[in-house]
This record gives sequence, C-alpha cells and structure tokens, in this order.
Amino acid sequence: MEEQQNLEAVMGLIMYGGNAKSDAMEAIAAAKAGDFELADQKIVDAEESLVQAHHSQTGMLTQEAQGNHIQVTLLTVHSQDHLMTAIAFTDLAKEIIDLYRRMDNE
Repeated sequence: MEEQQNLEAVMGLIMYGGNAKSDAMEAIAAAKAGDFELADQKIVDAEESLVQAHHSQTGMLTQEAQGNHIQVTLLTVHSQDHLMTAIAFTDLAKEIIDLYRRMDNE
C-alpha cells in the first residue's frame, strides 16, 4: 500500500507542477496581451497548484521522517524536478507580469 501512496504522491508532483507551469505561462501571455486581470487569476491558479504539489511532497517527506524509506527512482527525481521548475517559473512569471504592468502604465 505504501508503494501505491508513493506513486500517487510522485504523480501528484508531476501533475500539479505541470499545471502550475502551464498557468504561469498563460499568465505571461495574458499580461503580454494587456489582460492583467486574467494574468493575476492565472498566477493564483498556479499558486494553488503549487500548494497541492507541496501536499504531495509533504506526504512523501512525512513517510521518510517516520522511517518508511522511499525508493528513489527516476520518476521520483523527475517529479521533484517538475516541482522545482514550476516554482521557479511561477516566480519569474510574477516578475515578467510586473514588467508588463509597468510598461502598460507608462
């Protein structure tokens, strides 16, 4: 059963990380088009996906802390990479949106 839970957590990281990155990209595109309301909403959506991804990751970390060591597979590493990339991308998207917003106000 633990193996199934770990697989679900890994897939959650990949899915939610991917969703966050997609929403962040859509936020940038919206800001580029001058639709800052949509851009802001997409960032909120990205951040909600990141929270869900963190829940998946926390489950894995809790298992590890309880002594239930998780076998690290390429899929596990890939899931962590997805999360880290999504976090970085969302942070950068916020900065890019801010730049578009400033250009729009000039």
